[in-house]
Amino acid sequence: MSKLLFRLRNVPEDEAEEVRQLLDENNIAWFETTPGNWGISMPALWIQDVSEFERARALIDEYQAARAVRVREEYQRARAMGQAPTFWQTFRENPLRVIGYLSMAGVVLYFSLRFFLSFL
Repeated sequence: MSKLLFRLRNVPEDEAEEVRQLLDENNIAWFETTPGNWGISMPALWIQDVSEFERARALIDEYQAARAVRVREEYQRARAMGQAPTFWQTFRENPLRVIGYLSMAGVVLYFSLRFFLSFL
């Protein structure tokens, strides 16, 4: 029986590809499910041989720890060089999206605090 190994929803394509390569390099049999036609199914990597699950999970955990350090260093370098996107750059590129997100956050905050502010 198969076992879920790695969810692919909201995972960057380069990370997903590196995980696939990692499994192939270590001769771990796996298969992939897609989100389907309407995007409601779970895209994931599944392991076919459950006895190899612990080894595969350890490999992925080690890979993700190394990737986190690498990506964080790349971001810090870009930030130091002034190439990392700032809030204002994001706002200038897509003002409607930023205003929409801020509006949604304001509505959620209002409804969350409305009860407590009514006692003032």
